[in-house]
Amino acid sequence: MFNPITHPPSTDLLIKAMDSTRAGVIITDPDQKDNPIIYANQGFVQLTGYQSNEIIGLNCRFLQGKDTDTETVGNIRHAINHYTSLSTEVINYRKDGSFFWNELHIDPIYIEDENKHYFIGIQKDITKQIQAEEKAHAYNKEIHLMSAPIIPIVDNIFALPVIGNVDEERLKIIFDHTTEMVYSSNVETLILDLSGLGNLNDEVIKGLFTLNSLMKILGAELIITGVSPAIAEKSQSSGVNLNDLQTYATIKQAVKAKQHQN
Repeated sequence: MFNPITHPPSTDLLIKAMDSTRAGVIITDPDQKDNPIIYANQGFVQLTGYQSNEIIGLNCRFLQGKDTDTETVGNIRHAINHYTSLSTEVINYRKDGSFFWNELHIDPIYIEDENKHYFIGIQKDITKQIQAEEKAHAYNKEIHLMSAPIIPIVDNIFALPVIGNVDEERLKIIFDHTTEMVYSSNVETLILDLSGLGNLNDEVIKGLFTLNSLMKILGAELIITGVSPAIAEKSQSSGVNLNDLQTYATIKQAVKAKQHQN
């Protein structure tokens, strides 16, 4: 038979429960000067390396350091000043000087018997998660660069070899990377080499040849090499006139012709 709880848990039980959790938990008193910490659980001690007696009475800013984002600190201060909840991620520092990414949750709690507010802060170390996300982002960036590798040749001449199949996503990467490279590097001529192109989708063919218009807008020129009979035939059926473009059989021939012009 179910027996309802007739009395609230003791303070000792609550403290032991909070000390058992792996998350860092602190309570601060905003009515005191500088909103000091009045309680820290063992999870906070293990997370930061500070003992409770070292940080009771201090403001939490001692966790901040050189890489702590000032905008995030401002958001935390705003939440405290306005007694609102906040969840954020911030770089904090342990007692030994090492940093960790802190998944921080701040909530105001109102104690009716005391007619006052406190703040409870819950901290979780998410450094491994953030680092994994950063590695994944770097990996994806490398994949994007491999999807559209723009290679410097000589005298502001760059080559973009298109190898394998091209879908709409890769086509967008090619356009984005080309735009970025022309802006950031002194690209005057881009050689688009299609000798390794795998698929001959109409939309992809049109998209690749549309790169010529983009290059003109960016103040550079496009030369196309490696146009196979199959690509030429597909281009014609797609409404692309190769006579409107500079074309050569190979990158080597294109570079030689360009240098001869100069």
